[in-house]
Amino acid sequence: MNKTTPLILTGLETDPVAAIDLPTDAACGGECVFLGRTRGETHPDHGELLRLDYEAYAPMVEKLLDQLARGIAESHGCHAVRIVHATGPVAIGEASVVIQTLTGHRAEAFAACREAIDRLKAELPIWKREIWQNGQTFVEGSPVSAPPT
Repeated sequence: MNKTTPLILTGLETDPVAAIDLPTDAACGGECVFLGRTRGETHPDHGELLRLDYEAYAPMVEKLLDQLARGIAESHGCHAVRIVHATGPVAIGEASVVIQTLTGHRAEAFAACREAIDRLKAELPIWKREIWQNGQTFVEGSPVSAPPT
């Protein structure tokens, strides 16, 4: 791994996701990890949240995840970017998305991680259904937009 060729790891998993140890070198001083977890909630009409179910249009999501990670790496000088999203059921306390950014300094790592999660939520065709004690709801999202070219 070197600065001109960042490590890019992306994908969809059918299980909850987790952070991993990314390979580093002497130039890596900052790593930021974001885990998006299912939190317990109570809906006024549907009761307790049991889990979230995620669906994705895999061929498009896999391509867009790779493009997103490469763009983030380029714009923030990342040595490594990892973005993985779960599909299927994700229980309370489990993680549905993990983003890891590895940079020379902490400020760039935080900025890269923040941009990655914000863009993922706005740009990728991943749908979240909430499974409640007494019903189901789909989370409203942003329409999928074409990533910048």
